Amino acid sequence: MTITKRFWVSLILSLPLLANMIMMPFGKTIIGGVWTQLILTTIIMAVSARPFWNSAWASFTKHHSNMDTLVAIGTLVAYVYSIYAMATGQAVFFESAAFVTTFVLLGQVFEERMRNNASDAVGKLVDLQAKEADVKRDGEFKKIPMSEVVVGDVIRVKPGEKVAVDGTIIDGTSTIDESMVTGESMPVEKRSGDKVIGSTINSNGTFTFKAEKVGNDTMLSQIVELVKKAQNSHAPIQNLTDKVSDIFVPVVLILSILTFMVWYVFLDASVANSLIFAVSVVVIACPCALGLATPTALMVGTGRSAKMGILIKNGEVLEAVNEIKTVVLDKTGTVTVGKPEVTDIVGNEKAVLSVASGLEQSSEHPLASAILTDAKEKEIVTPKVADFKAIEGKGVSAQVNGKQAFVGNDKLLADVKISDAMKQQVTKLQKEAKTVVFVGLNDKVIGLIAIQDAPKATSKEAIAALKARGLKTVMLTGDNQLVAEAIAKQVGIDEVVADVLPSEKADHVKAIQQDGKVAFVGDGINDAPALTVADVGIAMGSGTDIAIESGGIVLVKNDLRDVDKALALSKKTFNRIKLNLFWAFIYNVLGIPVAAGIFFGIGLTLSPELAGLAMAFSSLSVVTSSMLLNKAKITSKVATA
Repeated sequence: MTITKRFWVSLILSLPLLANMIMMPFGKTIIGGVWTQLILTTIIMAVSARPFWNSAWASFTKHHSNMDTLVAIGTLVAYVYSIYAMATGQAVFFESAAFVTTFVLLGQVFEERMRNNASDAVGKLVDLQAKEADVKRDGEFKKIPMSEVVVGDVIRVKPGEKVAVDGTIIDGTSTIDESMVTGESMPVEKRSGDKVIGSTINSNGTFTFKAEKVGNDTMLSQIVELVKKAQNSHAPIQNLTDKVSDIFVPVVLILSILTFMVWYVFLDASVANSLIFAVSVVVIACPCALGLATPTALMVGTGRSAKMGILIKNGEVLEAVNEIKTVVLDKTGTVTVGKPEVTDIVGNEKAVLSVASGLEQSSEHPLASAILTDAKEKEIVTPKVADFKAIEGKGVSAQVNGKQAFVGNDKLLADVKISDAMKQQVTKLQKEAKTVVFVGLNDKVIGLIAIQDAPKATSKEAIAALKARGLKTVMLTGDNQLVAEAIAKQVGIDEVVADVLPSEKADHVKAIQQDGKVAFVGDGINDAPALTVADVGIAMGSGTDIAIESGGIVLVKNDLRDVDKALALSKKTFNRIKLNLFWAFIYNVLGIPVAAGIFFGIGLTLSPELAGLAMAFSSLSVVTSSMLLNKAKITSKVATA
């Protein structure tokens, strides 16, 4: 039976007991008297309270105690004593057992509804998925269910329709609203060759695209899965809560027994009154709010971040963010646009581009793409090469027309001749923040190709926000020192570590960790080890799947400014967890003395049923506190500085 049904059963059967309490001062009771109370309370115990007993017993058999232990003991003591009192002609308090059950379940109903609201982010994301696609089959476009769409299908999207799956536009132009996935409010212009994301909304043009990712491989499906995992994860601080509960419950039971003994033995109270104080202590101390403090805040925080285009994978990330001292950033594709372009060619342009394009056509390096694009635009004939070799962190070499050719950086120049004039050109270009590629034949440099990857327009603002937060910024790149320093100067990065081989990035992150916890921001396959080694790995959303898999936070919009937002939201969520834990703990500490009757002399007491109601509202207050994360302002430090 669901919590809601158990609550309604308990509430309906408790109402006659409430009526009885109201009528008693006037000398009246419900029909059937104590027998009716016994029957109603027995049904409540058997139907609504039994899961508490089952849970408490399961924990006891494993030598543990939990929140249900206190509820089970409190209701059981009240129920059993009332049967004894009924048999011996004394006053009963069946209503205490019934009302405690009702109010505890009321708190759980509130919790369940709040949890459902908190996890709505996942449901809303799932609802965004298109139900069918306009796919070209047998030369005609036909509407088919999403389950039948396969990779390679050509899909047409008309104005106002949803993009079915992830892919690349092959014909047409349009603007697309990607806000539901990236959080970006402005529509994005798309044309042939641009990527589109499944479930985003086409605004005004008609286009066709080729399906590249379908089913569970689409970005939206991956986001849904990440959010689900995050909401079901545990922050390390939750372990503290579990340990506290393990110790807290036995302590409360001891306090309850002591309360009974003090009132009955030393203060000459009746058994019934002494038992009421003891049961009140058990009920008021139930640390339900303590158990809700972490998961509810985690659910709300990760759900809100997903709406902003920031995917926080688990609770461990939230806790680690609070101790970050340094943010290390990859250069290409993270700080810079990631689309290098050829700006200068030193030497015989035709000969230099011919050799370079011949070798680079077999390379996957971003600079290779820039060289091949330039060669194609200038209609340079690309020669055939033989014995191609890629040299990690240095470049490539091969045979071209019977001559040994090479293309790469200055690390290839150990035994290579280069003129003084060309050396001066190299220095000049590097100071202009341009990466210099050396092109050579037979141990002689025949020319230079200068390539520039400009900083993103938002990088300077993003770095300023991180520095305003008191964080040190470091650029970690395989590029030349002069080029890296020039880029760093443009955007305001504090420190540069250049000429780093891909295999060395993780080692450099470990070295920086000697001075404090580190967040690493990157987007490429060669960034995956560094993302994993860092205390917090932040992967740019445009990056490769392996980089995204390695990161603890994923920035869907590929906007470096979202690093600051991700850190701010993570801190707010973790701080809300700590606030929830504080108030839950304080509530228990303050409530126990009142329930134990310490303030009885001034008329301040708590009956078991009122203790149960107070406990329910304590849980509600913690969940409400977590829900307020949806209203918390996430602003840049630069904007508020």
